[in-house]
Amino acid sequence: MDIVLEVCDTYLFDKFYATVLPKNGVVAQKWSQLTYGSVLSHNSTIAAAATAAGGVDGDSGFLFRSSGWSLPLPVQIVVNLIGKLQRKDEIYGKVPTQIVAPSIWATESFLARSNLLREALSIFVITTIFGWLLYFLVAGLSYMYVFDRRIFNHPRYLKNQMRLEIIQAATSIPIMVLLTNPFFVLELQGFSKLYFPIDDSTGGWNRIWWSIPAFILFTDCGIYFIHRWLHWPSVYKALHKPHHKWIVCTPFASHAFHPVDGWCQSLPYHIYPLLFPLHKVLYLALFLFVNCWTVMIHDGNYMSNDPVVNGTACHTVHHLYFNYNYGQFTTLWDRIGGSYRRPDDSLFLKDTQKEQDKKIWKEQVVQMEEIRNELEGKVDDRVYIEEE
Repeated sequence: MDIVLEVCDTYLFDKFYATVLPKNGVVAQKWSQLTYGSVLSHNSTIAAAATAAGGVDGDSGFLFRSSGWSLPLPVQIVVNLIGKLQRKDEIYGKVPTQIVAPSIWATESFLARSNLLREALSIFVITTIFGWLLYFLVAGLSYMYVFDRRIFNHPRYLKNQMRLEIIQAATSIPIMVLLTNPFFVLELQGFSKLYFPIDDSTGGWNRIWWSIPAFILFTDCGIYFIHRWLHWPSVYKALHKPHHKWIVCTPFASHAFHPVDGWCQSLPYHIYPLLFPLHKVLYLALFLFVNCWTVMIHDGNYMSNDPVVNGTACHTVHHLYFNYNYGQFTTLWDRIGGSYRRPDDSLFLKDTQKEQDKKIWKEQVVQMEEIRNELEGKVDDRVYIEEE
């Protein structure tokens, strides 16, 4: 994420922060008086511990200065241990830029590039806007060119469903970003294994090629178990049911989650670079891939019944019948966990007649309602098109 932030800082945020919060402005002077005055005095113990943990010093622009009390010894030990995990050569704003040279405004703000508040705020804005743009662009293109519009006639399509999906996604994305922000800040502060140079010291191109299947397999496993946990009755009702409001989906259902649900299922993507080396550009490419894949498995276009890949048909089975096909990319963990259900052959029929579609859908509804009653109870608060 430091690559994205570096570009945005250079061409947008450096000037913005320098204009709104100049380093010699009123806010900077007031803050200096507050943090160095008699109320909050400098404490060398905290400063030393904070420096060990994050390279924080007087020039870092760190949000909070030290106060007049010392950290308990156990906390100091933990802080020092955390500090040893930090890669000082990867702290954003403390090391030379990687893509573009700093702008003339780079050092003119009270909030330096390495300031945690500035990083968190900037990343929140960038990721939220990018998340919206990516969602509407990819889901929109899928709707226009891929989506099977026969789904609009399915008896379990909801009244105003696409509008409801868009509202749910658009309002959830900023909250999901806010919850994910700590992971991005950790990366910017040098606590990940993300790297940039491609040479012998980083494993060269071989590591990059191997990183792709490793990332897919790791996240597929993590999401499978998180997804199964989300189907525990109490957790399902609290978090996951909003996404299962959509029995049959349009591409706009892809990000229509309860924000905590969406955040939970994204955790493996952010945990992986904390544990394993991953190239920074590949990380961004995989981020794009994951979002495109999420749209694709909700687009209702069944192009393949591959026994390994957990594609659109497999995920459609999950939305129809709830308790099957929890995986994200492969069917591996569903097969191991006994939750794999092969998609019905009827999903792959093309150019079917209207009466044939109705017969297939009726059979689906009968099976779906039996399972839904067990999971959600007999009361169904959805409003279907056939009930209008």
